Amino acid sequence: MKAAFLPDRGVVKVSGEDARNFLNGLITTDIAELRPGQGRFGALLTPQGKIIVDFLITEIPAGHGGGFLIDAPRALAKALADKLGFYKLRAKVAVEDLSDSLGVLAAWDGEPTMTTDLAYADPRNAVLGWRIVIPEGLKQQLADLIGADLVDSDAYEAHRIAAGAPRGGLDFIYGDAFPHETNMDRLNGVDFDKGCYVGQEVVSRMQHRGTARTRTVKVILDGPSPEVGATIMAGDKQVGTIGSTAGERGLALVRTDRVADALDAGLPLSAGGLSLHLADPDDVRTPPKKTVA
Repeated sequence: MKAAFLPDRGVVKVSGEDARNFLNGLITTDIAELRPGQGRFGALLTPQGKIIVDFLITEIPAGHGGGFLIDAPRALAKALADKLGFYKLRAKVAVEDLSDSLGVLAAWDGEPTMTTDLAYADPRNAVLGWRIVIPEGLKQQLADLIGADLVDSDAYEAHRIAAGAPRGGLDFIYGDAFPHETNMDRLNGVDFDKGCYVGQEVVSRMQHRGTARTRTVKVILDGPSPEVGATIMAGDKQVGTIGSTAGERGLALVRTDRVADALDAGLPLSAGGLSLHLADPDDVRTPPKKTVA
């Protein structure tokens, strides 16, 4: 088993007697039945249905004071805390950015020999492994405790890319992408049966009308890696953009109809003059099977 501390992740705490209902009325995932030792994947959206920030969330055991911990991009943690503070109005809720004292350890390629109070299986995809909220200074001690080899965060990035889990800022732009475009609907990040939340009408409409034409897909690079953001071409037509890459694997945000047409026409794909192809051509034709954590 491998483990890596993720320096790009921050932690926001939401506590208080109204915390559960407060969050449930704002975010895409349902935390009504969330319990300690479990995690959910979700996002806070604009009223127009675009992602402000996506995150993982777990409940804090009562013995540690209760509340919820949100594992979010560190660069956006303060903005998320401020945004939640803006929404709380008279709700009995406290919001704190704890990113200076707490971070996130990811563990994968095996099962931990034991789990801690703030550990949970990654809800997006079982292959992504586990998430554990800890102070950075305890990363080696915790890795030893769970029976994992502590490795650099670049190893987790390669694992994330191979698993097909998009990362905001690289694979999509915050404030400019809908949940369907980043596969949140396929990664257990949107609950279509829960009550209202910010942006819910737009997301539900896209789901029921099947209007999502842009998707994040896994690609195989046939040589050197194109730069992040490079335009993907099929012949003389733009069909998408390159996201994060590691070795021969990468993620790309593509117009599925245009890529499907290119495949049907036998047109090769390239970005920055560098050749690539889809890891699974069915990704632009039929929805892949949902992976349940």
